[in-house]
Amino acid sequence: MTLTAPRAPFAALASALALCMTVTAAPAVGQDAATPAPTPGLSIELNAATAQETGCKLSFVVQNGYGADATKTVLETVIFDAAGQVNRMTLFDFGTLPQGRTRVRQFVIPGTTCEGIGQVLFNGAHSCQVEGQDAGACMSNLRLSTRTDIEVLG
Repeated sequence: MTLTAPRAPFAALASALALCMTVTAAPAVGQDAATPAPTPGLSIELNAATAQETGCKLSFVVQNGYGADATKTVLETVIFDAAGQVNRMTLFDFGTLPQGRTRVRQFVIPGTTCEGIGQVLFNGAHSCQVEGQDAGACMSNLRLSTRTDIEVLG
């Protein structure tokens, strides 16, 4: 059996198809392929954990992506130690979070070193009101991140 090179018409067709696929895969003019449409919700980043005389100060950067202010935003929060055991349950009162604005909120965990905190779990919303959203919106659309060695869960 002898193998032969592909015929010229077939090669031309393959090249045309490859070019067509490349052109149709490109983003439309004015469309930024790297920027997805914003998702409504709260974004909470643990930005820093700083040692204090009385404990560990956690600094959170919060952004409200809803089309309305989030008011009375109080989250039930569980602090786990570095071994994964529950250290305490508490309430973090983030207060009013204006729509489309970035806010910083700080909380001191008394009697705890920052190195002794392994995880922060937002267990649920004690209260959170966003006009036009259902009661569970603050937790169902929660985006969490950290810039520290402390894991943040929700």
